[in-house]
Amino acid sequence: MTEAALSAGVVEYEDTGGDGPVVVLLHGVAMNGSLWRHVVAGLRPHYRCVVPTLPLGAHRRPMRPDADVTVPGVAHLVAEFLEVLDLRDVTLVMNDWGGAQALVADGRDGRIGRLVITSCESFDNYPPGLPGRNLLAAAKMPGGLRLAFALLKLKPMRRLPVTWGWMSKRPVPHEVMDDWFRPLWTSAAIRKDLRAYVLGVPPRDELMRWADALRTFDRPALVVWASEDRVMPPEHGRRLARMLPQGELVEIADSFTLIPEDQPQRLSEAIRAFVPLS
Repeated sequence: MTEAALSAGVVEYEDTGGDGPVVVLLHGVAMNGSLWRHVVAGLRPHYRCVVPTLPLGAHRRPMRPDADVTVPGVAHLVAEFLEVLDLRDVTLVMNDWGGAQALVADGRDGRIGRLVITSCESFDNYPPGLPGRNLLAAAKMPGGLRLAFALLKLKPMRRLPVTWGWMSKRPVPHEVMDDWFRPLWTSAAIRKDLRAYVLGVPPRDELMRWADALRTFDRPALVVWASEDRVMPPEHGRRLARMLPQGELVEIADSFTLIPEDQPQRLSEAIRAFVPLS
């Protein structure tokens, strides 16, 4: 892993290098860049894949005590990450976490050449669905996040609808989930970062402003949605594709929210078809 020193703290990232088009892949809450391991394997022969681990709970380096790790704060951190690495004309891919949509609304999308929005938070679905509401309830209670993630040491708990059972149709390998959850098991500072994020959801009017601003995104955009998603409504994907001036829609069957886990090959194929090599 390589490190980028940002205003909020150090962000670790993977960079496959090369001269191909730059694809930046963003994960969701209590996950790290390994969510994209299979997709990166399908892209790296021809694309430069840059995969940051955002401060969403699975990061190993706590952010500075005064850092803004609310939903918009992390979105702005993504813009800063692109600036620090001097990445231009990137294809920005997001799954589960939809906060990067704020970059368009806030005019911080100048380095983005293409958007790929895959089964993620949108409109007012923040925090999303049953798992999101469960996480919010835990964050509101003193010690709630510590207890919630301690329970996830018990492997059967990981497949409940209120935890990860509705996030992927196929169980995420336990060693991968252990890596995701370990910082939350071992670090109060990491739990503090996650709590600030979960409690830092903007008001509904602001969320809807983000969605409406996508009408102004005048570059190519691809919406890839799991047709059986139980957390991110499939209709949200269709609405996003209609709103984006150059929006395209691909629906993927036999998958829940975490398409990079359930259908990585089909997602890789969709990205390769969307992002030209020259």
